Amino acid sequence: MKDHNYYMEMALEEARRAYQKGEVPVGAVLVIDDEVVAKAHNTREASQQVLNHAEMLVIKEACEKIGFWRLDNSYLYTTVEPCVMCSGAIVQARVENVIYGAADVKYGCCGSCIDLVANNKFNHQAHIISGVLEEECAALMKDFFRELRDRKK
Repeated sequence: MKDHNYYMEMALEEARRAYQKGEVPVGAVLVIDDEVVAKAHNTREASQQVLNHAEMLVIKEACEKIGFWRLDNSYLYTTVEPCVMCSGAIVQARVENVIYGAADVKYGCCGSCIDLVANNKFNHQAHIISGVLEEECAALMKDFFRELRDRKK
């Protein structure tokens, strides 16, 4: 398996695409057996669909590609800690590993606010690795929201 930085760089590229389109810059990559099965970035603004978070999109695409809803032996790389909606989908799809860059202290459900994906009350828990390329991931979010605030002035 390639190292986590390799796949997080791919997720960062997706996040940069979102940024260029005026979307919240979150990118995600889903890997099974060292093969990239899906890549995506947030498209909520363009689609006006609240479900179009990067993590939701890679889970959907991966399930379509493999023809099965269970993403056994999978690694989901995302630039920002997943929210409650995405974390619920991670548990439901049986994603085995979640690797994220920047923590989200307002909405993060992999330990920052709550730890939904590793909750032992569910029949599935994902292994979490945090802080991969954290500075780069966090900087992209900070830059995006600073520009957004500046435009509103």
